[in-house]
Order: sequence, then C-alpha cells, then structure tokens
Amino acid sequence: MKESQEFNLQELPEGEVIDVPENLPLMAIRDMVLFPSMVVPLFVGRVKSLRAVEEAQKRENLIVLSTQKNPRLENPQQKDIYKIGTLAIILKTISLSENRKKVIVQILSRVEIKDYLKIEPFFEVAIEPCKEVEPEVITPDIEALMRSVKSNIEKLLSLKGIQNPELSHVIQSMEEPGRLADLVAAYLKLKVPTAQELLETLEGRERLSKISKILLQEIEITTLQNKIQSEAQEEMGRTQREYFLRQQLKAIKRELGEEEDLESDLKELKRKIKKAKMPKKVEEEALKQLKRLELMPAESAEAGVIRNYLEWLLELPWNISTTDNLDLKHVKKILDEDHYDLEKIKERLLEFLAVKKLNPNAKGAIICFVGPPGVGKTSLGKSIARALGRKFVRVALGGVRDEAEIRGHRRTYVGSMPGRIIQGIKQAGVNNPVFLLDEIDKLCSDFHGDPGSALLEVLDPEQNREFVDHYLDVPFDLSKVLFIATANMIEPIPKVLLDRMEVIYLSGYTFKEKLEIANRHLLPKLLKEHGLKKKDLQLSEEVILRIIEEYTSESGVRELERKLATLCRKIARKKAEGEEGPFEITPENLKDYLGPPEYLEEMRLTQDEIGVATGLAWTPHGGEVLYVEALVMPGKGNLILTGSLGDVMKESAHAALSYIRSISKELNLDPKFYTKYDFHLHVPAGAIPKDGPSAGVTMAIALISALTKKPVFRDYAMTGEITLRGKILPVGGIKEKALAALRKGITQVIIPIQNEKDLEEIPEDLRSQIKFIKVSHLDEVRKLVIKFYNRETNE
Repeated sequence: MKESQEFNLQELPEGEVIDVPENLPLMAIRDMVLFPSMVVPLFVGRVKSLRAVEEAQKRENLIVLSTQKNPRLENPQQKDIYKIGTLAIILKTISLSENRKKVIVQILSRVEIKDYLKIEPFFEVAIEPCKEVEPEVITPDIEALMRSVKSNIEKLLSLKGIQNPELSHVIQSMEEPGRLADLVAAYLKLKVPTAQELLETLEGRERLSKISKILLQEIEITTLQNKIQSEAQEEMGRTQREYFLRQQLKAIKRELGEEEDLESDLKELKRKIKKAKMPKKVEEEALKQLKRLELMPAESAEAGVIRNYLEWLLELPWNISTTDNLDLKHVKKILDEDHYDLEKIKERLLEFLAVKKLNPNAKGAIICFVGPPGVGKTSLGKSIARALGRKFVRVALGGVRDEAEIRGHRRTYVGSMPGRIIQGIKQAGVNNPVFLLDEIDKLCSDFHGDPGSALLEVLDPEQNREFVDHYLDVPFDLSKVLFIATANMIEPIPKVLLDRMEVIYLSGYTFKEKLEIANRHLLPKLLKEHGLKKKDLQLSEEVILRIIEEYTSESGVRELERKLATLCRKIARKKAEGEEGPFEITPENLKDYLGPPEYLEEMRLTQDEIGVATGLAWTPHGGEVLYVEALVMPGKGNLILTGSLGDVMKESAHAALSYIRSISKELNLDPKFYTKYDFHLHVPAGAIPKDGPSAGVTMAIALISALTKKPVFRDYAMTGEITLRGKILPVGGIKEKALAALRKGITQVIIPIQNEKDLEEIPEDLRSQIKFIKVSHLDEVRKLVIKFYNRETNE
C-alpha cells in the first residue's frame, strides 16, 4: 500500500448507523496511520491484502486497517501489526492491473484487535470498538487549547502556502477536542510511532494537548525549512546572476580588447617582481602568488586580496637605502642648530656615528629618550635624521593594545593589512630610515595580545634581520633601521624591552635655557607660521622671563610655545586690521595680551608654619614642589594618610613615625605620646595620585614639627627617603627637583649625600642659583630646618 498525496475529510450522513460485525477482514498498511473521518485512496498490491479487500466487499464493504511496525516486511505476522487500528468502509475500488487495485476508503472509528481468527488466505480478526472519552463540558482551559490549535493549524497552512477553504471551515467548526485532534493529525505528515501514539490516546483532551505540542514543532520546522529554501534560492539566484554577468562582461571586454589589457597587467606585475631585486625567498613567494592570480577570475574577491599583497611586496624598499652623512662636524652643526644645550645627548650620538664611520656593519644600539613632555624628545629624533641625511618616520604607540598593530594581520581576515612597522618602512621609501617609536611607555596589553612582546623582534639586533610581518609572511631586514624610542617614565616600559635599549635621560630646562630656546627656535618658527616679520614683534628678554615665571610651570617648553603663539596671533590680528607696527610687549602691557599671571610667588608659603614642610618630587611631567601637612590631635595612636598616596609613600609615613617614637626622649616628648594622639599626614592636590620614595624626609620633618609645636623654615625644600634608623637614602630626578624649587623661588635644597654625584649633571648656572645641602641622617635635617634648634649654629 502507498499513501496518496492528498486526502479528504468526510462525515457520514447524520442519522446513518452502520452495524459492525465482531469479525472482519484485516489489511495491514505501511508508512501511514489513518484517523477517523479521513477519506484516503490506498494502492493495494499484496496478495493477502487483495484477498482481504475482496472479502470485505462481501461483508458490507467493512474492513479493519492497522499499520505494520516495520514497513519493509512484505508478509507481516500478527506480532508485526499494531493492536489499535481503525474501522473503514470501502467506498470505491478501481482495478489498475491484474494484481493491483486502487481502493478508496473512509475511516469510521478506532478499534482494538482482540484476536486473529484466520491467517490465510487473509487476516480475519475479532475486534472491539475503542471507547473514546470526550469532556462533558468545554472548560476555559480546553477552549483556550482548542483555539490555540485552530490558530496554529491556520498558521501552518499559511507557512506551507496552502489555501484550502473547506479544510479551514471544518477546523473552525469543530467543537469536540478529540475530533479536532484527529482532524489535525490526519493533515500532518507524522512519523508512524508518533501518529500511532495519537491513535492509541483515547482521552480527547489529552490527545488535543499532544497534537498542540506537535503542531508547534511543525511550525518551527516549517519556518526553518522556508528560511533555508529562501536562502538557497537567493544564493543560487545570485550565483547564476553573477555567472551571467561575468560572461557578459567577458564578452564586452573581448569586444573592447580589454582582455589583452588584463594579460598585459599580469605581465607588468611579473616584470616589476623581477626588477624589484627582492630577496630570493620573497621573489619566489611573489611569483607563486602571481601564478595563483593568473588562474583566478579577475573579479573574484580573492584575486583582489592577492593583487593587494603583490602591490605591498613591490612597494617595499627591499634594496633602497640612503647614504649616511658621517661627517661628524656637519652632524654636530645640525644638532646645535636644532637644539640648545643637550650636550650629553649630542655627545652620545656623535659616538654612535663615529663607530658607524669606522665599522659600517656594526650593530647600532636602540636609543630611548626618557624625559618630561616638551623637552624635545621627538624633535631630537627629527634632527638626527636630518643630520644623517636619512628619512624620518614616527609611529605613536600610546594606547596600542593589539599585537597585530605591530606584527600585522594575517591575510585570512577581511581588511587585513601590515603592521605599523612595515607601514612606516613603506612610507619612508627606504630600508634605513630613522624610526621613532613615540610613547613606548604607554603600550597596553589585553586579550588581543601584548604589543610590547611583539616589539622584541623589532628592536633586538639579533632578530630583526628577519622580521616577519603576519601580512607579508616573508622576512624583511630591519637591521639597517635606526630605532629611537621616547618615554615620559621608565617604569612602565617592559623589562625585556628596556634590556635592549640604551636609556638617555632628558631633564627639564632652566629659566636661562628656556630663554635661549625661545629666542633661537620658538620665536623664529612662530613668526614665520603667523606671517610676521622680526620687526613686527619686539619682545625683550625680561618679558620672556616674565612669561616663563608667571605664565608657565613646566619642565619643557610646550606651554611657553603656546603663550608665545598667543602673542603672535594677537599681533597678527592687529596688523590685519591695519594697525602699523612695530608692536612692543612690555612687562606693563603683558597682561593685556595674556591676562593676569597664572603662577605667582604667593602660591609658595608666606611664613614659617608648624607641621608644614616643603618637599620635592619627580613626576612624568618633571619636578614638583609638595607641601606636606601634619596634624596631631587627641586619639589612640592612629596614623591617617590622605592625598591619594601610593603604597611607597604610606610606608615612608609609617617609617617616619616609628623613627620619631625611637627618639622621643631626645625630642622632649612623652614616651607614650603615640597612645594619646592620632596623627594625620596630608599632601594637597588630593585628586592627583602620588607615589615614590622621595617624601620620607619631608613627612618625618612635618611630623616632628607638629609634635614639638615648632615651625619649619619655609625657605628649605628637601628630598630623600629614610630608614627606621633615620639614615637618608638617595633618590632620583635631582635636576628636575632643583628646577621645581627654583620655579617656586626656593634656593636652598636638602639632598641625600649619596646624590652628590648627580650635581655634576646640573648646569653651572643652575648650581650657582641654588645652595645644595648634602645630608646623611635625619638629625641633620631637623636641626637645620626646625626653629627649635639654633639655626645660626647649624648653618
């Protein structure tokens, strides 16, 4: 038997009663389960089934239909047939051939097979009608379930694109849950086990609940099926459309003679590859990719990727170099023209060039300039390039967190491209530029990788001869590149990177150095940029110094340049409005151009105070003056620290308090003072994080002053870390701290005695303005700066 592709639903005429015998012929059916009210054609071909149909026609056309468990069995036995089947009436038989008939049957009801009375020549069985249970009252939950099923079957019909008004009418008019479930089950093409389970469910509400779940699954499956078919048709349509368009385009190009142009392009690429003088390994890879390109349609996406890759290989300067100018006198002249002072840095660069002159193949050290903003680190790199006659490339590394920014993206990614190193080399057009890695201390790292580790291959002279960018996937020789790195602080630089670099510190500038830089470099540049001549702006050294002292507070000269640019803009406006120059800036009219002074002497301490000591600190922006405040109040010995202090400064405060407790007798303090008072240490500008070992001495002096109620002389600034025994340890940034003190008008600076060697690096004019007092123990400091002691004796 074979299921028809369609069936009808039909009910017996109202009032017609069929007398059902207890024994009837049985026909086993395959691949389908029939439900009451179905009218379905069956194609009968097995001998036993044909005999059962013939017998049924003799018994008022009644026959039992039950599904066999295994559809492959040609001669099923009793155990192979489900016990619950249906009673059907044969409406019509049509002979298709001698051994094949089409039998149209209508399903009447469920029946249970009680016994097999005859096996041959056909099955004859004893049956008993199944007692189906329908709810006596349609409760709200049953009504809701019926409405849901009716709505979902309509939705399923819509998804399948079936418009059957008759079926929809029958569904909507159905009032019995069980019959509605049978009707829906009859429509759905269910698998035999699922359909048989529904057939064997006699309780109408339970049957409807099961069919509701099945219906929801069918809707989901049909939705996905429609989506898959739609996508497949769309893809097939797009592919066919692209093929058709390509064929048309090919025909058009053939008519225009452009096919020959494509071939000539490929030949030109091959000629360029041969001419580029690439390393052998790189040339082999380029020719390999060119061969792939020849076999691809020109319009394909991958062809574009390969062509872009080949263009990158061709545009890189594999064997193009500039000739270094190794005339040391010329180099010194250029460096002196571009930068005032910086003698130590210039001397180191000349040494590097001297070695390069004597041994052209010598490996050059990687130089790292470390210093505050605005001291000329980047411009120094430009001057080196200019002095050597090399091209200059700058790459900003601040905030770079992806390793691919350095090594490049692999070509498998959409929009992939080489990393910044290879991009810089291409931009320079030579393989030996001066390559500035700016802000190397601001590299980041996260789940994208560690760019600092990726830079190891770039900066290590033993590895960068064969630097492999992920995009190129072939080695490029970076050994001829002069790499220069810049940083504000040395601590954030990864140790493995720092190990490969020679660090040169650039300190802040003194007032005199800033004055010289302004006259030699800043003013001429700004006058040119603003379209002014030298005679248009008359600016005395006194006025420039006033700007430096009252309108800037920095280690470098960026703010100074901005203030001078403001003057130039205002003069340019006056000149543009028709006023005649020259325009003279005097100390009296300076505030008319720049406004009131921003940094005044009143910002320093105006009198000696109890519990306030002046300290010096070093930050990424240069030296700073810190006023450490201490307060003693009744309590239980708690030490309160405020001002956004880091762990190192907190430890310094605890060490200072412990030392004071150890010398309480010498300070005439109650030996148990620490149990009676709380101590509060505060460093103003609380929103700014502060850390470092330099404030130990200052904190100790502030606490001693607060405990002894003796003021600290305001004209001393101090720096140094202390131990628990009061010894003073050396610190860094002496020059920057001295400059900060001078900016505040403080001319006496207390430093650790072990920092005496650092004074040699301080310019003579700065040393002449500041009195440096070298100390080795905290006792020397307290006797020097606290009024409790005889000041004149200690000086």
